[in-house]
Amino acid sequence: MASVVEICNRALDRLGEAPIVSLGDEVKASRACARAFPAVRDAVLRDHPWNCAIHRALLAAEAEAPAWGFARRFPLPVDCLRVLDVEPAEARWAVEGRAVLTDAAGPLRLRYVRRLADAALIDPLLAEAIGARLAVELCETLTQSTSKRQALLEDYAEILVRARSADGQEGSPPAIAESPWVLARR
Repeated sequence: MASVVEICNRALDRLGEAPIVSLGDEVKASRACARAFPAVRDAVLRDHPWNCAIHRALLAAEAEAPAWGFARRFPLPVDCLRVLDVEPAEARWAVEGRAVLTDAAGPLRLRYVRRLADAALIDPLLAEAIGARLAVELCETLTQSTSKRQALLEDYAEILVRARSADGQEGSPPAIAESPWVLARR
């Protein structure tokens, strides 16, 4: 598994820049990586339900209910980047701010994409995608080239397709329920 510095060095390699030893180095590339990496990592994680970032939690309701529209408010975990599922499945719900609002009683079962602060937990293809996206973000800052940015963006899109494809092939395919319309015709 990759470290943050290794992911940053993949991005710097794409830009033709010298590698860094740590994010604390007193060089422009290191400072740029330290500034951009957390936001890029979170954006790429939020963009797709990556298997390595999916987590489950039981949420307790807050004492105070929402002003209107829903009966309960459940605060999201601190590391939550994207809510995937809420159970009970039939419950109506919405994410507002850093909470899930619903009429369902607690504890609420939540499946979500979490922030992976430990780079060792990041899947190798996902690390490659984060590095490619980081190269796009750092391109103008480090190379002063806008033309190279487009090529890097295309490279990122290709890597993202490969990474999502591999990620989507892990696990059983989801069951497809027959439509009530089809069942009524039988």
